[in-house]
Amino acid sequence: MTAGPKALLRRHPLAADVLLAVAVVLVDAVFVLLTPVHLRPGPLPAAMGWSVLCAAPVALRRVAPWPAVVAAVATLAVPAGLGQAPATQSLTFMALTYTMAAHHPARPAALSAVALWTPVMVANVLVPVADAVFEVGPAYLVLNNLLVAVVAYAVGRAVHARRASTEALRERARVAEQNQRSLAEQAVADERRRIARELHDVVAHHVSVMGVLATGARRVLRRDPDAADEAIATIEDTGRATLRELRRLLDVLRTDAEPAADLAPQPGLAGIEGLVEQVREAGLPVTLRVEGVPGSLEEGVALTVYRIVQEALTNALKHAGKATAVVRLTFGAAFLAVEVTDTGRGPVPGSGRIGHGLVGMRERVGLYGGTLRIGARPGGGYRVYARIPVEQLGTASA
Repeated sequence: MTAGPKALLRRHPLAADVLLAVAVVLVDAVFVLLTPVHLRPGPLPAAMGWSVLCAAPVALRRVAPWPAVVAAVATLAVPAGLGQAPATQSLTFMALTYTMAAHHPARPAALSAVALWTPVMVANVLVPVADAVFEVGPAYLVLNNLLVAVVAYAVGRAVHARRASTEALRERARVAEQNQRSLAEQAVADERRRIARELHDVVAHHVSVMGVLATGARRVLRRDPDAADEAIATIEDTGRATLRELRRLLDVLRTDAEPAADLAPQPGLAGIEGLVEQVREAGLPVTLRVEGVPGSLEEGVALTVYRIVQEALTNALKHAGKATAVVRLTFGAAFLAVEVTDTGRGPVPGSGRIGHGLVGMRERVGLYGGTLRIGARPGGGYRVYARIPVEQLGTASA
């Protein structure tokens, strides 16, 4: 695609400034042609030659700004020889003042303005140039040139400030976009950590059950082959389920996408009874007690309750030893409570280790504005208790 004239001139500043210098000469040529012959400073070719000489610094205003300033000051010798200044000289001084103010910091811009206009005002006083129409004194010329210098400098500084503001806004937008990208990456990392905890919740439970069942099958293999065969069949089914969960969750970690159609529904309250039965088969006697009537719960809340029970029973399988456990679900008008207790010895005291499962439980309960209490029971054993306010769940109690 061919670039427009404006883009071409922006990429080639020397060519653009040469065109500007030509335009300045043409403007002066129009003034000279409109001036009566008897009022012209000299022959037309000579006048145009001086005009081109005075406009030449404009062509260097961006590629060589300081040499252009020096050249412009040197052209002040022209009025001394002609007795009259070409119009291009004033336009050149204005253009250079504006350029230095618009494209350079404040100190070089002010220094260049002083370097340009101080010789002009000195020349106005020492070598006043006669006006072709009006008789004006040196004071008027000094004030007039001072006003022109101030206006050109002020316009240039205003343009410089606007460019700086625009650049600051661009930088701010770039930083904001970078921060947004960092936040998005952080959100992805947080989500992956959450999925890792899900992986622990699901797989750790299945692996614990498989380990306990394998131990039981080995012990009864000779005296009760049927019971051993049943336990091994359960291990087989649990192992396949575990592999499916691993493939699905690890696929999410690799691709950041999870086809919902290929995944089984998340477990909820209905799965707790099956979970309890599975733990019983693994060798831990568990009693399920339900108090109250379950209301219409959100899937996330039901999943939270299921994960709390799953993690608590998994820990009981690992640490309780020979013990019993009780799962109690309480559905009130304004709250939902889940409590899992066991009569075992609990985790090793002083280990100081906080597992992913406990952290996951705390985060899940905190997400819904609930409270979680975990610790040893006064009479022995271990207790996990969570209470979630129903009114914050958008549920209706039955």
